Amino acid sequence: MAMKAKEVVEIIPPKNIFVGNIHAPITLMEFGEYENEDCAKANEVVKKLLIEFGDKLRFNFRHFPLTKIHQRSMKAGEAAVAAAQAGKFWEMHNLLFQNRRQLGTTSLKLYSKEAGINNKSFLTELIDSTYGWQVMNDLAEGIHKGISKIPAFYINGELHTGKPTFEELKKAITATLKKTKKTPVKQRA
Repeated sequence: MAMKAKEVVEIIPPKNIFVGNIHAPITLMEFGEYENEDCAKANEVVKKLLIEFGDKLRFNFRHFPLTKIHQRSMKAGEAAVAAAQAGKFWEMHNLLFQNRRQLGTTSLKLYSKEAGINNKSFLTELIDSTYGWQVMNDLAEGIHKGISKIPAFYINGELHTGKPTFEELKKAITATLKKTKKTPVKQRA
């Protein structure tokens, strides 16, 4: 009896999921989780920043579940990664924040349908922690960067030390934009 080769499925990791112009000069990255109230507020700030800066900004959300405080944050992160595999990360991301007090496994399955995901094995993948490693990789990277409090924002790889308010992030992004503008090269005569 011939053995069938197991199909290798490529998983899109959170570090490769962006919203906004992929070629934007500014990358805003956040480490956060879906049950945290401050992260939910920061999500609204990010939406405004994406409108404010348009093509000059792209955003990447990385998972940093505080499971000692929020027991459902890990599965919520896994649900977001699962949604990304169907091209629906941002739809799920926003639904998870909107419903941050109801993140049980059955609710996550319902949100997947609301986000437009047609994956019949979504619930099984959650139960089996199919995407757990991707969330854990984000957490490990955040710990390696020294993150102890969320939300934690990075602008072009630099930790934003100010508050995660619209005004403070706008000011920091504007300053970074000014630094990234190329100075014209002098023509030689």
